[in-house]
Amino acid sequence: MKALITGASSGIGLEMAKYLSSLNYDLILVSRDKGKLKDIQKCMETTTEIYAFDLSIIDNCFKLYNEVKDKKIDIIINNAGYGIFGDYRENNLSNELNMIDLNIKCVHILTKLFVNNKSTKYILNVSSSAGLMRGGPLMSGYYATKSYVCSYTFALYEELRKNNSKIHVSLLCPGPVSTNFNNRANVNFSINSLDAKYVAKYAIDKMFKNKLLIIPGYTMKFSIFFARFIPIKVLLKITYKIQKKKK
Repeated sequence: MKALITGASSGIGLEMAKYLSSLNYDLILVSRDKGKLKDIQKCMETTTEIYAFDLSIIDNCFKLYNEVKDKKIDIIINNAGYGIFGDYRENNLSNELNMIDLNIKCVHILTKLFVNNKSTKYILNVSSSAGLMRGGPLMSGYYATKSYVCSYTFALYEELRKNNSKIHVSLLCPGPVSTNFNNRANVNFSINSLDAKYVAKYAIDKMFKNKLLIIPGYTMKFSIFFARFIPIKVLLKITYKIQKKKK
């Protein structure tokens, strides 16, 4: 049994790697940081291969697939991604486009390639509770990228189900989690963050039970449920106030 995880050098991706290794899965871990990957490789309980790729560079997505396509990978976890916080008018356009490449294009490409691979049994796309909302002022681009991942994964799930595919697709949509994401996005969450180890285990366990939408934590479940009944302009005002507190 083997699993591939992108964004595996820290946070949820790293905790997923540890948990799957404890379940006797061999690992293929992908991240930009080769040094961290080497340190992680030494600590895993099972055979672990590492690939240092910046997956925001689209060619690297194809290079990664060509490197591992014959390795009989059972589980694909698209976890790599990051967010940008700030006034839309002031955010750097190059950074925003890089985020779109990683959060959207990378997920789309790897999902597309591995869904046609005969060994694939599970695909877990990591989105965010942000992707289930209707816009996120001060993190507009990030919310939009995660909305894409949600819509894309939902549609793929139904197509595969209708075609009696052996591949099951799941979508992880956590709220705030204690990870390096906060540092890169330069934010501090105003509500308590979930533990990355808890989120990772919860997500993997639900994936194995063929759950489509995975939302860890009751607070976020209730928030997403009730948000659908709030008028869009009111919801945007609420979201803006919440986002502003992250600064």
